[in-house]
Amino acid sequence: MHANTFDRFEHRHSLIHRLDPRVKTVITLLFIVANVLLPDGAWLAFLAAWAFLLLLTVLADLPLFYAAKRSFIVLPFTLAAITVMFTLPGQPLLSWQMGSRQMMITDAGLLRFVSIVIRSWLSIQMAILLTAVTQLPDLLHALQHLRVPRILVAIISFMYRYLFVLADEAMRLLRAREARSARGWAGKSGGTIWWRARVAGHMVGQLMLRSLERSDRVYNAMLARGYDGRLLTLNPHRMQPGDWLAGVLAAAVIAGIQLLGRLPPI
Repeated sequence: MHANTFDRFEHRHSLIHRLDPRVKTVITLLFIVANVLLPDGAWLAFLAAWAFLLLLTVLADLPLFYAAKRSFIVLPFTLAAITVMFTLPGQPLLSWQMGSRQMMITDAGLLRFVSIVIRSWLSIQMAILLTAVTQLPDLLHALQHLRVPRILVAIISFMYRYLFVLADEAMRLLRAREARSARGWAGKSGGTIWWRARVAGHMVGQLMLRSLERSDRVYNAMLARGYDGRLLTLNPHRMQPGDWLAGVLAAAVIAGIQLLGRLPPI
């Protein structure tokens, strides 16, 4: 497994790619926060936010629905908010008897649930777009420049650096298990479900022990090479006038979307 397996950066030479990573990070956070603060049922504001995302996608020289297609993975997680359809007071839309309890979906609950799904869908699209136009080292440097705690930045950088190493280690353990498991007449390896669960538990323990040992060796090697907790880079990341202008324009658009969402219905 290669180191860039978990890096979804798309190599382009667009205007969005050339922006300072601090600008892209701040705009992403502003968009997500503003998106969360939009009232329920602000359909015009939601549509304007999606149009803004599509505009950024075009400016980044990416396929038009690049982020939209990849953001559907978040939709199953929004089912955690499905209970609001039954708990929020409002006019009943649908009701049925379930045992001794009567389940009822209200209009306010349905409106809240659909709004949560749309907010989550738009927010994950913005995050996907950020990772598609910003390399992770630049993103980490942006977080460092924005005064994110150094220890948090270091944890994220190490997680990115060694996640594929742990994946390779897990794949080696799986291959070792397959090599030591006899295959029966049906072509299945291993024994009972209990045996498989016990072997999987041993593999998890082995992976944890190997990870702890490797982390000690890596940390001692880094200290021997002068590591002091800082994330160094050859890119100075100096803000240019174009970066300031792009940040102000994007913030103005986000503010306009927020105002649009709070206009009284016609």
